[in-house]
Amino acid sequence: MSKGQVLVLGSNATQLGLRGGGTATVGQYLNETAVPALALLDAGYDIVLATPNGAKPHIDAVSVSVDHFGGDETAFQRAKDFFASHPAMNDVRTLKSVVDEGLDGFAGVFVPGGHAPIVDLMVDRDAGTILRHFHAANKPTALLCHGPVVVVAALEDAPAFRKALEEGDDAGAADLARDWIYAGYRMTVFSASEEKIAEEQVLEGELYFDMEKALRSAGGDVSVTDRNFASNVVVDRELITGQNPASDRAMADALIEALDRAAA
Repeated sequence: MSKGQVLVLGSNATQLGLRGGGTATVGQYLNETAVPALALLDAGYDIVLATPNGAKPHIDAVSVSVDHFGGDETAFQRAKDFFASHPAMNDVRTLKSVVDEGLDGFAGVFVPGGHAPIVDLMVDRDAGTILRHFHAANKPTALLCHGPVVVVAALEDAPAFRKALEEGDDAGAADLARDWIYAGYRMTVFSASEEKIAEEQVLEGELYFDMEKALRSAGGDVSVTDRNFASNVVVDRELITGQNPASDRAMADALIEALDRAAA
């Protein structure tokens, strides 16, 4: 018997705009999607995947590497097989349909990382509705790597907030973030120093803003590790955030612990 359903918010973005007019091909990270999802299934939970347009998320090619699985070929293959063929990864809903049908039946929500969520989920109105529901219900809300920046979708005008960030309008961004539901929450996210490495080695271009700045501008109490790509998970009330790809299993464990505790 299932312990309950966990909603997974996926991204449909494949192109990320860079400063100066360039673009980079992006997607979700394989390990950040599969490791927590498989952990939830192994722990007895069902998962429901939903995206803005109802299409299956794109996996960033950079993440399709055994290095993101600690060199474990078996775990790597299991993740690839899971994303390719498991019904939970292929029976995809739209965010709107999930909202319209009601969110009360979900025990928690999870947002994987990769750069893709910056493009769509960060400013998605339905994602904001979902986050506000889980906040009001005090249900576990877990976000990984770049995923934590999606919490700004809960703002009244997330697109305007992102535009202010892109234009370097710190005062305007702060003003738009008044009354944010996560103000003062402790959280983590892909660090500015980690992002510099990604810009140089993966994106080959510069982002308009880094994730630390985005969350601090909104009012988050953001902390990151001193060592790049070291696992780091921060839990504050219902919010569970993991800093980077290496935090996949620790974040999954924290989410499962919170779900089990809520059920008990």
